[in-house]
Amino acid sequence: MIADIVKTAIAFFVAAVFQATIVSSVEPGGGSADLVLVTLAAVALLRGSTFGAIAGFYAGFLVDSANLGTLGVTSLLLTLAGYWIGRYGETAGRDRAHAPLLSIAVFTVLYAFGALVLHAMLGEAVSVQSGLRSLPAQILLNLALTVPVFALCRRLFGPSGSRLAVKEVEFS
Repeated sequence: MIADIVKTAIAFFVAAVFQATIVSSVEPGGGSADLVLVTLAAVALLRGSTFGAIAGFYAGFLVDSANLGTLGVTSLLLTLAGYWIGRYGETAGRDRAHAPLLSIAVFTVLYAFGALVLHAMLGEAVSVQSGLRSLPAQILLNLALTVPVFALCRRLFGPSGSRLAVKEVEFS
């Protein structure tokens, strides 16, 4: 468990640094990919809702700190995303091949709308039109990142020991 926490901390630190320096500056089609959200979806699907929520808070804090944005906005959104993606993985989607792609497509849209609503509630200037115009490009770019990031996270995190112990009891 400690090894998973350390691997998650390093993975999200690297993802946040890449997001803040490289990924967010590349905008083909008017939108940019969200490497942190894709990484969070992979980790939450593999580890569950509680781990996903905690990882989402940590990742959001890193992104807010790196972008010098309003502290807590990204943390709140990624905490909710990590929890619900992890919940989907626990209940229906962990072993399904389409689970990462479906999670990313849905949560890219929910994350974009959530960010617009939170920034509007905080009194910040938001452009709904530009946000909606860039949404299809964001979805496609996030979907393009999903397969390699999920494969890397599956290799890093693999099946958990508790799931293996349950499977051994069931077959014995």
